[in-house]
Amino acid sequence: MDQKPSKARIFLDPLFKANPLFVMVLGTCPALAVTTSFESAIGMGLLFTFVVFCSNLIISLLRKVIPDEVRTPCYIVVIATFVTVVKILSSTFLPELYNSLGVFVSLLVVNCIVLGRAEAFASQNTVVDSMLDGLGNGIGYTWAIAAIALVREVVGAGTLTLGKVFTFIPKVTLPILSGYSGSDFSMAIPLFKSSAGGFLVLGFALAIIAAVNNYKDKKAKEKARAAKAAAAAAAKGGNQ
Repeated sequence: MDQKPSKARIFLDPLFKANPLFVMVLGTCPALAVTTSFESAIGMGLLFTFVVFCSNLIISLLRKVIPDEVRTPCYIVVIATFVTVVKILSSTFLPELYNSLGVFVSLLVVNCIVLGRAEAFASQNTVVDSMLDGLGNGIGYTWAIAAIALVREVVGAGTLTLGKVFTFIPKVTLPILSGYSGSDFSMAIPLFKSSAGGFLVLGFALAIIAAVNNYKDKKAKEKARAAKAAAAAAAKGGNQ
């Protein structure tokens, strides 16, 4: 029987080991669409986290009373309720964020990560574990799309703009690769602001993660072989 993971693992695994975007490769469509702006990506991540956290909470609470025959429709109704809440709140208090995300806020209703966590985890686990799972997946997805957006905005535009979407903070544009002292010189690569640039950044990220994992696996196998050889040598020496 598989041992139930600890609460720490439930929360921490989606951050790195089982990251929904970089490891599971889920939610790639909104990840590529909203990551042209660092602020938009952060905003999308926060809304996503709210939806997956609250959906997991309610579905776990109701998991024993929802009939199996209508399980998926009930999950979608719960998710749609919280998506409606974030749409109302974001359009009222952060209209710039709402406009920058466009249809992808509404598409959270059918987001494969949100629905997947409801089906695979919240419907089978306790409320606390489901909350931790939702929070971990939300934060994991947020930092992943924020990292992609940071690279795309800085390399694609040459600058990093803050305060354009989150209007409650002062607007500032940081000239990282262009715009120094009024100069027209720029090392920006506009390709990275396009859809193709999004695929490139995501592909590079996945390649780096795969290389790191392969290196770790190789080292683990070498360590296991060395331990096995040492054990064999010790056993042989003991028999002599």
